[in-house]
Amino acid sequence: MTTITAMVTERREQDARAVALWLFAVAGLVALMVVIGGLTRLTESGLSMVEWKPITGWLPPLSEAAWAAEFEKYKQFPEYQKINIGMTQEGFKGIFWLEYIHRLLGRLIGVAFALPMILFWIGGRIPAGMKPHLLLMFLLGGSQGALGWFMVASGLVDHPDVSHYRLTAHLGLAFFIYAYLLWGALSLIRYGRMVRATGGVAAVFTVVVFLQVLSGGLVAGLNAGLAHNTWPLMDGAFIPDGLLIVEPWWHNFTENAMTVQFQHRMLAYTVFVLALVTSVMLKRRAPTGLRHGLLTAVLVQVGLGIATLMAHVPVALGTLHQAGAVVVLGIAVALWNDQSQHD
Repeated sequence: MTTITAMVTERREQDARAVALWLFAVAGLVALMVVIGGLTRLTESGLSMVEWKPITGWLPPLSEAAWAAEFEKYKQFPEYQKINIGMTQEGFKGIFWLEYIHRLLGRLIGVAFALPMILFWIGGRIPAGMKPHLLLMFLLGGSQGALGWFMVASGLVDHPDVSHYRLTAHLGLAFFIYAYLLWGALSLIRYGRMVRATGGVAAVFTVVVFLQVLSGGLVAGLNAGLAHNTWPLMDGAFIPDGLLIVEPWWHNFTENAMTVQFQHRMLAYTVFVLALVTSVMLKRRAPTGLRHGLLTAVLVQVGLGIATLMAHVPVALGTLHQAGAVVVLGIAVALWNDQSQHD
């Protein structure tokens, strides 16, 4: 009987590890998707594909005639007519390919999640309590695709730029899915089951980092990083004039580019201070590597943010800054997951 019990326990541990490794892999793909999404935004490539074909859109144009037809579709929309008038077909290909890769990766992530889930499910290898979480992850992934098109569609009418609200929602959902996948993977690899999130300083830090991500979405959507490119002062002052000039006043926090950049700066300082506080408070309770990794990642991310701003948001630095946010949130989730098991 003892031998049978040991065999069952070992099988469960193996299954939990296999599912965890799969979720880690999907989380990595989502992280890559976030970085490519940032690159797409920075290169203004996101409006190059003017149709959404979630089922039939796997292949790019395969002939010059197909490219010409795709380019003609693009010419019917505001971005070409108001910004890229006179663009050549070769120039169009340059922005098309990045958006195509972004969408293709989204489809591949869907397959990379759905097929293994079905196989694990049929094989009875999904740990107890994980099925509802996997279904929710799948639904969130599908919703992200629809939300992405909802965002793009906002830039195809009149004004050739996507809604900064929709952009922020799309970015926020991507980071949430990434965090959810990572939480599930860490829970299974460490404990063989889904860990319930608890409160505490690690939870507070993670939530603030996520709010900073949303703030970054507003900055990107309003192109707020292209002005006030000095640090630590903004427009010659630490607290510049003009933060509350929009009426009603609460619209400043989402509509006033100066205010949006200012609150992103303030949240960055908050994240930095909270990282120090979190590391000190968890000195005897959290793995040393996680605490040191957290401080290092936050410090690098703050430096990248300052460099990106002062250099007027070049593509390379802007992309690295978005990648840095993925790293910081990932470490925060790992720390929170570790503390939730002990609380």
